Amino acid sequence: MNGFTPHLVHDPGEIPRLGDPLVDEYLRFVAARARHNTLLAQTFDLKVFFTIVGKTPTQVSTSDVFAFIQAQRMPRNENVVRLADGESGLAASTIKRRLASVSGLFSYLGERGLVDNSPVPRGLTTRAVRSQMRDPLIRAPRRLPRILDPAEANALLGALRSERDRAMVLLMLFGGLRRCEVLGLRMPDVRPGERRVFVSAGKGGHERIVPVTSAFFTALGGYLDGERPPGAATDHVFVVLKRPRRGNPLTAAGLDEILSGARIRAGLPHATCHELRHTCFTRLRESGMALEAIQAQAGHASIESTRIYLHLANDWLIGEYSKAMAILDGIGDTEEDVK
Repeated sequence: MNGFTPHLVHDPGEIPRLGDPLVDEYLRFVAARARHNTLLAQTFDLKVFFTIVGKTPTQVSTSDVFAFIQAQRMPRNENVVRLADGESGLAASTIKRRLASVSGLFSYLGERGLVDNSPVPRGLTTRAVRSQMRDPLIRAPRRLPRILDPAEANALLGALRSERDRAMVLLMLFGGLRRCEVLGLRMPDVRPGERRVFVSAGKGGHERIVPVTSAFFTALGGYLDGERPPGAATDHVFVVLKRPRRGNPLTAAGLDEILSGARIRAGLPHATCHELRHTCFTRLRESGMALEAIQAQAGHASIESTRIYLHLANDWLIGEYSKAMAILDGIGDTEEDVK
């Protein structure tokens, strides 16, 4: 029985390949219906899976999947632990994502009639055997995302070294754009007269038009007038300012490096792109903005994704509790208290 050791081949402009005909066929399928970042993420997840399992898709069994989960749970470095939960293995959310990529592959192969059943169990039955309720294979704790307080946000803005960097941070902090949406912004997408930007590279391919504070357009004007290389061969708004890639579109790694440097200079323990986005929507909710409006600003397909900002906003739960207590005022008072 022949095994399979994946070897990633990713030529510029080509769909990545791992070396197995069925896996590569699936990657072509993903490329036709998903964004490039999704394709790259699934490619990496499948590479990790088949590297550990060492079998072709038609040879993979449920036992192999359970062995993969166990391998992912093993400590990577005994001297390194996650601050969030003190564990040294991969985060449950990462393992869940990798299992979702593997499950997607076998669902595709099953629809094509190339495998009889998916080796990835949907979950483990709970209570009675005939019960339809199932526990997920991997339980990922749901934690509230971290945000920046006003002092931290001001410190971060003050530590940025260019108008380009300031404009990008303001897009996330006051516009709520994702990192990929900031980097995907093109010149025709910017509408300074309307104080809005058109997001064409949204998650899931969704488009939206969002308002952004005038401070962003001020920083953007400073960047376009004094920093952006003249004659840059791209209509992407944000480009590299230094050689050797001067004038080329800025990458995700480049933006992360910029933010990391500013965070260190500001002396902040945390400040990621997604935390800036969370901060934006939390402050909008605290100011009284309706959840439906925040959903539209965020580009959430479901309002359930937006409800998290109810719990992050300081005033919502306190306000709701105070209103309830006002209605219940007097309950629990003793007779002497009433007198």
